Amino acid sequence: MPAYAIARLRPAAPHPDIAEYIERIPATFEPFGGRFLVHATQHEVKEGTWSEDLVVIGFPGIDQARQWWDSPAYREIAPLRSRHIEGDIVLVEGVPDGYDPTATADTLRKALAATD
Repeated sequence: MPAYAIARLRPAAPHPDIAEYIERIPATFEPFGGRFLVHATQHEVKEGTWSEDLVVIGFPGIDQARQWWDSPAYREIAPLRSRHIEGDIVLVEGVPDGYDPTATADTLRKALAATD
């Protein structure tokens, strides 16, 4: 099942460390099957507000995403970003092919019925 590293990053002033981080990050996730799915692209806000940048890196599975995050190569360059850009980063599993959200709705309906 695919997994994703998702970052919601607040705007930051340009800095040489950030440029170096951007140049070096692909080499850290490629050994784990990672690839950019969203990076430095424009977005269109449909509800609420969103002034941050969004980065999504796809991985074959959650184990590979965790191995990348914990890898010496990524830990070495992470401060280049974190010293200059604040944000929120999560690792999350995707859903399997053929995912049907009705099972989640059924679980919710059962929980609601139990509270009546």
